[in-house]
Amino acid sequence: MTSAQLRKAAKQVAAKGRKAQGERTRKAILEAAVHIASAEGLEGLTIGRLALELSMSKSGLFAHFGSKEDLQVATVEAARAIFINEVIKPAFETAQGLLRLWTLCDIWLGYVQSGVFRGGCFFAAAAAEFDSRPGPVRDRIAEIMKEWLATLRRTIIEAQNAGQLAKEMDPTQLAFEFNSLELGANWEFQLYGDLRAFARAREAIRERLERYATTAGTPLLLLTKKKRARA
Repeated sequence: MTSAQLRKAAKQVAAKGRKAQGERTRKAILEAAVHIASAEGLEGLTIGRLALELSMSKSGLFAHFGSKEDLQVATVEAARAIFINEVIKPAFETAQGLLRLWTLCDIWLGYVQSGVFRGGCFFAAAAAEFDSRPGPVRDRIAEIMKEWLATLRRTIIEAQNAGQLAKEMDPTQLAFEFNSLELGANWEFQLYGDLRAFARAREAIRERLERYATTAGTPLLLLTKKKRARA
């Protein structure tokens, strides 16, 4: 290998190293950002606030995000990735049908209760903050909330198709009710610190599932009740 080739190879290695370091820094910034935003709001998320949190220079942070809006959208995307890893992926390891539906709701409540985000459910806070403020941030939050409702609705339909939930039940209505119960539990826990809110939400979700469960679905609900009693 000639000296010119060696210099070129060294530059490529250095460039890859800088890129990897940049990706690690960006990841660390967004990890801090989602916690700040969940507790203080996306509007409270500034370059200066993050620089203080991470002990970084403002210029170093500016290199990763061109504007406050870019930072906010990137933070929303980072929160979505965490939600998928914490809630969606574990729930979808469960068999399709009523068990998956219950697990999806149960894990969502557990994810808020365990403090995955410093300020409770990131998207509950972000939606309340941006619901009447048009723009790219609101649009992305709305798309992600729509994804979640669609996932709930699709899981309900799968349980109906498996013969475990009554066919005459409206899946859109039930998805709305489950989402409302989950957001209500998050609100009560964040405002009052009342852990019983999660038990109340689970009981209400279970009551609705028992109301609509078929003879094939009822034994599955009993199974989940026994598992939670042992937990």
